[in-house]
Amino acid sequence: MTVDRVEQIEGGDEEAVTAMAASASVTYYPVAPGVRLNVRSGPATSYPIVKVLPEGSRVGILCQTPGTTVSGYYGTSNIWDCIGSGEYVSDTYVNTGSDGYVRPRCGS
Repeated sequence: MTVDRVEQIEGGDEEAVTAMAASASVTYYPVAPGVRLNVRSGPATSYPIVKVLPEGSRVGILCQTPGTTVSGYYGTSNIWDCIGSGEYVSDTYVNTGSDGYVRPRCGS
């Protein structure tokens, strides 16, 4: 992103600047190999599936929150990754390189 682009957006739409700044700080992580990952509307397997990510997907984690415990490709955990508004995936299927939190807790 160039300085010219930031100035142009700032003059016209403050929300666009905020969205761009937020997305710039998001790190993308690969989903476990060979996995089509269910995306749920909340941090538990009891929430409805809102979509399914195809094999080879990468997800940007906005924040993380505790939820139901899941055993998956990368172990067992109760950490859920928020990847969009009302979109959660179990962290046990995302290769973050950590068994703990790598992003802020949701709502913090």
